[in-house]
Formats: sequence, structure tokens, C-alpha cells
Amino acid sequence: MAVRKILRMGNPLLRKLSEDVTEDEIHTKDFKKLIRDMFETMDSADGVGLAAPQIGVLKKLVVVGSSPDPKRYEGAPEVPKQVILNPIITPLEDPKEGYWEGCLSVPGMRGYIERPYSIRMQWRDESFRTKEEVIQGFRAIVMQHECDHLFGILYVDRLKSSKMFGFNEDVDTEGKLLD
Repeated sequence: MAVRKILRMGNPLLRKLSEDVTEDEIHTKDFKKLIRDMFETMDSADGVGLAAPQIGVLKKLVVVGSSPDPKRYEGAPEVPKQVILNPIITPLEDPKEGYWEGCLSVPGMRGYIERPYSIRMQWRDESFRTKEEVIQGFRAIVMQHECDHLFGILYVDRLKSSKMFGFNEDVDTEGKLLD
């Protein structure tokens, strides 16, 4: 396994569309190593999720998983470890509330984003089995954020206002400007 370099905002690969993962690919040694590397990279960077384009691989592949971390996301629940291939997200409501998001590709910063808190997601797991689930709350936010990467979208593209974006040291997770 290896920790891979996480691409940062400005790298043109982060703005490209990813390709679907095929069933043949999932059985290869390289693909299995890619998944292990993604989890190791995400964990090493203290992330909640990581999309393949963030390490320069233009495939519709996301890994997620975290334990509650009051330093990063106060009150956020655990996100179970999961491999997501070829996701399709359907919002089940209009965005009503916002959340201060961060991203491993935009290190040290946060921005206020409004997203649906309830989604239906269809995807394939690492065995290429079809999955479908209604996902709500923090986990729904994480899934939308990570899946955006597969379409060349960064969270900064969804900012409610450029005035609601700043460095972690200057804006707390509730969005109050620090003195």
C-alpha cells in the first residue's frame, strides 16, 4: 500500500469528467491496490472521503469512512468505511440548510455550501454488486461532496457566497468569524 499525492485545486485533472469503472477492472491487482492506496491516503490526510480524481485517477471511484472527530466536524456521526463505484445521486429535497465543508484538495480552507440533506444513491460496491440507499444528514453531505469530484466539481464551485469562504484558522465550523 502507498500514500498517494493528493492533487490540489488548480490541477486541471480535478476539473475533468471521470469514466465508469467496469466489472472487468475490479478483479485486477492494480484496481485492488488502488482501493487500498485510496483508503491509506484518506486516513493519512485525516479525511472523511477521497475520490479517485483527487489522486489523478479519472475513474468513478470514491472511498469514505471516518470516526467522529470533534476537531474537524463537531457533532458529526461516524461514516462507515465504504467503496463506491459509478454512483448516481438523486436529491430527495431542495437544499434547506448549509454546512461548512472542507476538502483535501483545498487544504486549510472551508466554505459554506447548501446541499440536500436527503438523497437516494445508487452505486456498485467493490464486488460490483448494485446497491441503493436513502442517505441523510452528514453522510449525505459527504457522499455529494465526494461524488462531485467525479464530475470535475469542487466544493468552491457551490459556495453560497464568496464571503462565506476562508481559512480554517479564521472561520470556525459554525461559520463565525474568529476574532
